[in-house]
Amino acid sequence: MSSSPSRSTVLFVFGFLTLAWGSTWAVIRVSLEGFPPFLGVSLRFALAAVVLFVVGRTLGVRFGTTRTERWLWLSNALLSFSVSYGVVYWSEQHIPSGLAAIIFATFPLFVVLLSHFFLEGERMTRQSSVGVILGFGGLLCIYSDDLERLGGPQVAAASVIMLISPAVSAVSNVLVKRYGHDVHPISMAAMPMGLSALVMGAVSATFERSAPVDAGIGPVLALVYLAVAGSALTFTLYYWLLRHLPAVKVSLIAYTTPVIAVIIGVLVLDEPMTLRMWLGSAIVVGGVVVTTLKRR
Repeated sequence: MSSSPSRSTVLFVFGFLTLAWGSTWAVIRVSLEGFPPFLGVSLRFALAAVVLFVVGRTLGVRFGTTRTERWLWLSNALLSFSVSYGVVYWSEQHIPSGLAAIIFATFPLFVVLLSHFFLEGERMTRQSSVGVILGFGGLLCIYSDDLERLGGPQVAAASVIMLISPAVSAVSNVLVKRYGHDVHPISMAAMPMGLSALVMGAVSATFERSAPVDAGIGPVLALVYLAVAGSALTFTLYYWLLRHLPAVKVSLIAYTTPVIAVIIGVLVLDEPMTLRMWLGSAIVVGGVVVTTLKRR
């Protein structure tokens, strides 16, 4: 775990995360057809935690060996999984999955700002600043559109609330990068997911008592996919990347996943996309290119 991975390995993992997480935005919409949002989050992470605990025990991973590790479990459970995904699931009841993914692309902006102040060696450069600002400008282009045309007045409000998700996720990622360099990636994902399942289960029991549940084949398969491919495997690989790459670089996955999410949302779910949303998405991708270009 201490040796640096090859460039080809990093690119492969980055590409896999892009495809996997890019598809989850649409799959969440399928899950919501059978499970209310907070219950869906709880079940997703409960199943993912079980998978990771089994794999971790098989590989001999030791859990909770330090106080720092246990502290990171709590912060990760609250920020990355409970609040962030609770907001995502709730928001996707009202906004297209592609739009939700594009809004989450503000994640690198928050990471860059926080890393500048809290992570040694990850100061903002002129190039990274231009790239992130360009990407954020694409989101402003989207917000300048009449979002009510996508489903009514609740779309605009849900789009604003959706910004909470990337903000709290960025805080959690910077904490992991700063303090979690000696924590195994499986431990960093498994226990927080398990704790989040308990938290969101309690939230669901409080606020979703009368919400209908339809455990049909579609929602159940969506739940399994989100738990295994979209959580257990992806977050383990993500935390592995975070140990070897700067937090800002890893966060750029949030700029590439919207491309996959928008394509799936439009072609598979028949979600609406306006001209400004297409233009804003293109500008966001341009921000990725500028930010990731290697400085000479």
